Amino acid sequence: MSDESPLLRSLRAAVAAAPDDVPLRLHLAELLLQAGRNDEAVTEAAVALQHAPGDADARALMGRAMGMPPAPPPAPEAPTPQAPHNPTDFDWAAAEQEVGDIVPPRFVEGTEAPLTADGHGDDPGDADAWDVDAPGGVRLADVGGMQEVKDRLEAAFLAPMRNPELRKLYGKSLRGGLLLYGPPGCGKTFIARAVAGELGANFLSISLSDILDMYIGASEKNVHDIFETARRQAPCVVFLDELDALGAKRSRSHHSGLRNVVNQLLTELDGIAADSNDGVFVLAATNVPWDVDIALRRPGRLDRTLLVLPPDAAARDAILRYHLRDRPIEAVDLGKLVKATEDFSGADLAHVCESAAESALLDSARTGTVRMINTKDLMGAAKQIRPSTEPWFSAARNVATFANDGGMYDDLLAYLKRKRKL
Repeated sequence: MSDESPLLRSLRAAVAAAPDDVPLRLHLAELLLQAGRNDEAVTEAAVALQHAPGDADARALMGRAMGMPPAPPPAPEAPTPQAPHNPTDFDWAAAEQEVGDIVPPRFVEGTEAPLTADGHGDDPGDADAWDVDAPGGVRLADVGGMQEVKDRLEAAFLAPMRNPELRKLYGKSLRGGLLLYGPPGCGKTFIARAVAGELGANFLSISLSDILDMYIGASEKNVHDIFETARRQAPCVVFLDELDALGAKRSRSHHSGLRNVVNQLLTELDGIAADSNDGVFVLAATNVPWDVDIALRRPGRLDRTLLVLPPDAAARDAILRYHLRDRPIEAVDLGKLVKATEDFSGADLAHVCESAAESALLDSARTGTVRMINTKDLMGAAKQIRPSTEPWFSAARNVATFANDGGMYDDLLAYLKRKRKL
């Protein structure tokens, strides 16, 4: 590009600095087209269409760059005679029904809770301030593969819940919860929802942003209100996402507010009164269980752990099918792709499908012929993506080897030995 004009060089630099600026990219494409560089103009127009799929200017420029004739302007419609306007003839009821699903109401009356004396809303005495999902259709059967995880869930958590007579016979308490841990993006949240579906229970998902509050004492009150809501909505699964943020080790916490949140969480897990937590099942998820306060894993609290590993072959097959279901594909060798994506997380597999679709889209834009996504696209994307689970296993290896107090990480050690990662 040594003979390229200074204007084009400047525009390329500007587009590189602001890749999402569609008008700027279209201006560059227009100049490339005027300079006879049609292929480069097609590429820039295709990227612009990725950012703004409905942009008429981008579509028109793409057509000109590919040598397509411009669309003829629409023929003018003959004016239709209109009857004299009579305000009394307008059907306001019909008009309201016609736009009722299009134009949302500007104001909603009677849905907001009144402010309390301190200026805050959400009085828990009147209604629950937390969104509780009703029992849904997600079951463990909807989780592809991962049979070992399902078997351990059944033995350690679900079987006692489903058999109250046997539970009573053997004196099995419903107290205690389950901590899911493992690499990020491997489906811990989805498994928690499936457990709620198996129990026919409501589902209440909580993260750090739901609890922390700038006012003194408000964070602890939020924790209490969450568990009170779960008790009223029992049977209910309370899912504590990113437990390492909610229940970090108090010895490492420099903020008294976070220490107080952990203390309140311990109180709620124990239950204020005897059997007050009956019907409340606590599940938690974390990527770094070694950063969770040890008191949270005491018997009667989150005393059972379950390692959720990267999806196995059957699970990868199901995940890939899910992410390819609405995309144009042909002759995809799914078995070959499953073998090439070992150790990929569910999020990695979604990224593989997205990258393959992008490759086919750009190729179609350059050639002017729409083609399907094929095995080559998917395999090429898989080779370019490094499994996001590798850094996690690098950190977990040292913890499992040198800090396996009480055998908490025996499952992880067994997996690392089986995969020859030690």
